[in-house]
Amino acid sequence: MSAKSSRARSTIETRERILDVALDLLGDNPDAGMGEIASAAGVVRRTVYDHFPSRLDLIRTLTERAVAEMTAVLTEVNASDAEADAAWVEFIARLWPVAHRYRVLLALRRGEYGWTIHSLLGPVDELLADLVKRGQNDDVFAHHLPATLLSQLAYGVVFAIADSDLANGTLGARAATVASLLMLGVPETHAIALADDQP
Repeated sequence: MSAKSSRARSTIETRERILDVALDLLGDNPDAGMGEIASAAGVVRRTVYDHFPSRLDLIRTLTERAVAEMTAVLTEVNASDAEADAAWVEFIARLWPVAHRYRVLLALRRGEYGWTIHSLLGPVDELLADLVKRGQNDDVFAHHLPATLLSQLAYGVVFAIADSDLANGTLGARAATVASLLMLGVPETHAIALADDQP
């Protein structure tokens, strides 16, 4: 391997390590600064700034990474022939590890980076609304709110449970699935049955 390609690989690995560490650190403390992230990643502040000129650039990159993962899952789920409620359950099961990793974005979305995060999450929001609209059209989900808002509420519940579950670890994906289905208007007995059908 040439020295040039070795340096390039090292640069990519450092960048990914900074992102992984930032995600963990911000998950514990959304106000963590670039210096704390650098220290936790085992690099100097200058290295962090070489990759991410500002904290906003770092947050934007983390959000883009989350969007790519969630969009891939949602696109597959939406393409299935499953009923909308079963598709939602599959989405939550596959989203749960992502929700844990990226739960900090929910907190940051309410702060100074809100508009940036909100705009980047647009494709995820649209896919979620499409799935909920499909459920409403099939009378599987409730009609008391527009699909765009109902999907956000149900989705928000998942992240709220992911965030609170860190404290005691007693809730988990099943609780997130049942709670979000209830938010979507699925009767409790059916919501529980759907959640329990997950492997």
